[in-house]
Amino acid sequence: MNLSPFKRDIDELIDEFVEDDLTTFADMKSVWLSRKFSHIYEASPNSNLAFFMQSLYVHTIGHMVSIDSFSRRLGGLYCLYCLHEIQPFKPKFRIYISLQELGKFRDLVVEAKDKGVEIAAAVAKKMLDENMLIFGAVDETSATKTIHQLTELQNARVRFAYEKLICDTSINQFIHLDMGKEVDLNSLDKMSIEYAEAKKRAVEGEIMEIDDIKHISEEKELMGERMEKLKEEWDSQRLYFYEQTKLDGFTTTPKQLTNVEHDEDDGFDELDRLLSQS
Repeated sequence: MNLSPFKRDIDELIDEFVEDDLTTFADMKSVWLSRKFSHIYEASPNSNLAFFMQSLYVHTIGHMVSIDSFSRRLGGLYCLYCLHEIQPFKPKFRIYISLQELGKFRDLVVEAKDKGVEIAAAVAKKMLDENMLIFGAVDETSATKTIHQLTELQNARVRFAYEKLICDTSINQFIHLDMGKEVDLNSLDKMSIEYAEAKKRAVEGEIMEIDDIKHISEEKELMGERMEKLKEEWDSQRLYFYEQTKLDGFTTTPKQLTNVEHDEDDGFDELDRLLSQS
């Protein structure tokens, strides 16, 4: 897998950020959008996604912990955050970082605070609060093997806890419940349509009592439509649960989302909102 074009794109993004000695997240947002950088994922491979993502992270961390300018190190921090947040994979790939790199990450945040760049501290806090980082060294020359070993070790530990905590309880069934399959929404939707047609014939033909006609004619929403809304709400809550607990990451392999559309803001509205809460 030739990752040179991806790394070159990251270098050019951060070089443009550094060119004018920029320091704020808003500056990175402007450069990112001008280069339509979220499209970097459109050329991502169909396999070895973990290797692909960790390679991008490792290369970006190199800028963040370099001995180069303050602007370049901040550019690396912002780029790392954006690569994680805008990635089109579910569940999201987290970022492996060594303890030495973590120390430089901390030093950068301290320096940013001293220089009045508070947004850098907010970005760092968000990364830690959202558990984006996994502590462990990743040598890019043997990244595939190292990533596999670390991932298996982490997953084995959490899977053990997962099995002890919930696998023998009813909550396990709800975690993986597909309401559409459980309820058979297709059949229910068909039945509700047939019922609506029968109701319409009954009202038009006035073959029922007036009170009954008034009652059924007031039902504006089909049962199938109601259940579809319930299913969407359930799926939304289930995904939120996965994001908060990371449990789904131990039973599923991250997959690339299809038909991802990039709007003018490339998701930065949501990133700005999240950072404003930090």
